Amino acid sequence: MSSESEFRGKSVLITGAGGGLGRALVAIFNDRGARVIGCDQYIEAMDGLDLAGRHSFDLTDRPGLEAAARKLVEADGVPDIVINNAGWTRAETMPALTQERVETEIDLNLTGVASLTNTLLKPMVARGAGCFVFISSVNALSHFGNPAYAAAKAGINALSRAIAVEHGRQGIRANVVCPGSIRTPAWDHRLAKDPAILGKLQRLYPLGRIVNAQEVAEAVAFLASPRASGITGTVLPVDAGLTAGCLPFIDDILGA
Repeated sequence: MSSESEFRGKSVLITGAGGGLGRALVAIFNDRGARVIGCDQYIEAMDGLDLAGRHSFDLTDRPGLEAAARKLVEADGVPDIVINNAGWTRAETMPALTQERVETEIDLNLTGVASLTNTLLKPMVARGAGCFVFISSVNALSHFGNPAYAAAKAGINALSRAIAVEHGRQGIRANVVCPGSIRTPAWDHRLAKDPAILGKLQRLYPLGRIVNAQEVAEAVAFLASPRASGITGTVLPVDAGLTAGCLPFIDDILGA
């Protein structure tokens, strides 16, 4: 099967579809024949995207989230593949954490994702087939700041393993992609403070650069595809080597 048709006849639900990575995900699944359904907090965020369906809801709206998921299924059917991409952080260090920020970041990045996933999982299990790919973060694997976000993403990794282990016999696969830094609009607030920050990042990464959204989308598409039919419960970093080791230690301490 050619890559242009590997998702033909499959519906793919993508949350956070209007963001930088979300748009790359929409493009790659469209290019490979999928029927793509986009979700974001606001419908306008998905302007310009080629979508078979579009839905808006707030992952932090606990009372409304389950109803929104049911409405989505009624309108567009039970998806074959769910890409849980939506996420956000601003509390970058421990001193920046307040109770409100902790609750917001955990609700958005873990509780809301888990609730949406559980609602969609039930009909997928009843059907006997389905695939989840979660967008987590290298922050879930080692500490690079953003403590509440990191804790939430570590929870996502655990949630994916739970789905993989408990529902594999019902035809459900679940995997995680952990990106390193990606140049998306999420970096705009940091660039506003320090325009040189992207240059500083380069020395941290063994490849000498950060990854781009297309590289992350390629990994997601692989894990969602029939080519990965034997892979479930895995966590895949796509991080230009960041989690493999500390390059500045080699440079600064060992003098390599």
